Amino acid sequence: DCLAAFEADPETKAVMMIGEIGGSAEEEAAEFIADHMTKPVSAYVAGVTAPPGKKMGHAGAIVSGGRGTAAAKMDALRDAGVRVGLNPTEAGEHMADIVADLG
Repeated sequence: DCLAAFEADPETKAVMMIGEIGGSAEEEAAEFIADHMTKPVSAYVAGVTAPPGKKMGHAGAIVSGGRGTAAAKMDALRDAGVRVGLNPTEAGEHMADIVADLG
């Protein structure tokens, strides 16, 4: 929902997205981005080093059966054209580059 709002907002020039392991929201976001977003997106997905099957921090942040992994989410986002950082700093650097390219 928020991606649609950012896409529709004339004041928004680019989007920075932060995701996490577990669930499918980031993959769903990747589909929306691929199909509907014209604005550039940078992203970071937390949990790259999370062990499979271990509950991390709160309900929902659990990886099972190869689904919901940080790697799978990052791949889906990259496939959608998102500039994905391997850590928060790199994602921020991607966003800085995006903003610089916008002029």
